[in-house]
Amino acid sequence: MKRFRPGLVPTLMVAMLLPLLVSLGFWQLSRGAEKSALLQSYAERRAAEPMASTELQHTEDPAFRRVRLHGQFDAEHSLLLDNRQRDGKVGVELLQPFQDRATGLWLLVNRGWLPWPDRRTPPSFTTPTQALSLDAWVYVSPGATFQLHADPDATTWPQLVTAIEPARLWAALGRDGFAYELRAQSGPATYQADWPVVAMGPEKHLAYAVQWFALSIALLGLYLYLGWHNAKEKNNGSGHESTRHV
Repeated sequence: MKRFRPGLVPTLMVAMLLPLLVSLGFWQLSRGAEKSALLQSYAERRAAEPMASTELQHTEDPAFRRVRLHGQFDAEHSLLLDNRQRDGKVGVELLQPFQDRATGLWLLVNRGWLPWPDRRTPPSFTTPTQALSLDAWVYVSPGATFQLHADPDATTWPQLVTAIEPARLWAALGRDGFAYELRAQSGPATYQADWPVVAMGPEKHLAYAVQWFALSIALLGLYLYLGWHNAKEKNNGSGHESTRHV
């Protein structure tokens, strides 16, 4: 130990920071593994044949499952999900209640992205008035259910929102509704219907993990260098003092 003297303050700092950096690295690896599993599940379920709408409420794990719907949109209660970007352009996603005729169930269907370059004028969209058939898939946000905070008691529609509790919306409208968002597949009733499943892919998490581990190694290397350097300086100082005494 005489050859290693890092000092009390650096030792305390390394004792606090090193476990944190290492844990962040492993956390990023864990998140990357979760995202990989999520993307695999998404791919498998999106490749499967759409289920009938009658099966939807009885499905234990509906996330990313495709469903075939036949019914009509409610044009009077539209929601505009704000701060959505596509290719560097700002816009909104259009969500509207859709009543499935086979079950009578109300579903919150995302019809896709709309550009909104000028905030002084409302986004322009149209709603099909006739009954139509469409395929959609259930979107469940990773780690949490879809929440879209709207004011169901509002009298002005469409509502601009950043986040809704569907149950609260259905209760306020006096409707029996499904608890998750459904994202319509591209078709005549949709706008730009291309959504990333996850905001950050597994490769990003791996890159961040590498960065955290690299910082851990750099911190440990600096600590070791400082300890050996201080010990060397102290030894050199002691040697000079001994020479002077002689």
